[in-house]
Amino acid sequence: MTPLRLKITASLYATMAVSFWGVSFVSMKAVLEKLDPFSLLVLRFGIGSLFLLSLLLVKRVRLRISFTYIPQLIVLGILGVFVHQLLQATALLTINASSAGWLISFSPIFTVILSMLFLHEKMSFRKAIGMVLAITGVLLVTATRNGSSIDFAMNIGFFLIILSTLNWAIYSVLLKKLAIPYPALLVTFYMSLLGFLLTTPFIIRNKGWELLPTLNYVEWSHLVFLGVFVSGVGYWYWGKSLEVLEASKVSTFIYLEPIATFIAAILILHEQIFLISITGGIIIIIGVIIVNGQLVPLLFNFMRKKS
Repeated sequence: MTPLRLKITASLYATMAVSFWGVSFVSMKAVLEKLDPFSLLVLRFGIGSLFLLSLLLVKRVRLRISFTYIPQLIVLGILGVFVHQLLQATALLTINASSAGWLISFSPIFTVILSMLFLHEKMSFRKAIGMVLAITGVLLVTATRNGSSIDFAMNIGFFLIILSTLNWAIYSVLLKKLAIPYPALLVTFYMSLLGFLLTTPFIIRNKGWELLPTLNYVEWSHLVFLGVFVSGVGYWYWGKSLEVLEASKVSTFIYLEPIATFIAAILILHEQIFLISITGGIIIIIGVIIVNGQLVPLLFNFMRKKS
């Protein structure tokens, strides 16, 4: 049985990962005003790969891996990095950042189904209650944005984001199922490097480098954030959390992503704050805690301290 301390640590890793990813929608939207999706991804993966390589060298982690696991890394890199990020970046050309953040919350639904089918994970009553609460919170958060209901128009962006949630669920289940016996940091580096190599031909074809001089320091800051914290630290921490927790449990942390997007939209885009959104955010957090089975221990420890 996994110790509670390890579960809490893994939960913190997952929380930080989805927090970075939630803010990423705002950052990508800002950069896409100047760059095409492929150029954005090349720079993002390039920065992320250099950052991860630096960490590996500092930690003195061997870069050598067995040829046996190369096909698995290629599959994970294509699904979780190249395809996933391309779908999201392209979707943001037609829908706003907040809408993308809300829609990505449906990913855990796919992950739980796939985990039941391929990882033989069970759907307990507690998990079901937690998921219902989390979904309810998402609906509350998205119910009244800018004082009115969100308009999810049936355009290509909507379809691409939903497709990316299914793709991410497949990636998370595969990452757990394959259980590549190397540090999560090393696996993340090779996936990021693969994303960089796969997108480089497109920036050459589109001559994306010609637009680089037009970027100001704010847009470059967004790119550094996307490379270091979103592509680098985020994927690394997500892999570390999957080393400890079940894929279906880790996937529920995606429900926290709209909260990060919401906060980023307030701080960066100066959007209004609604009480119903705050209430929904609290319900999302409670739902995630219930699914991960940590609500009862937390309440027990609280009551013991009070007594």
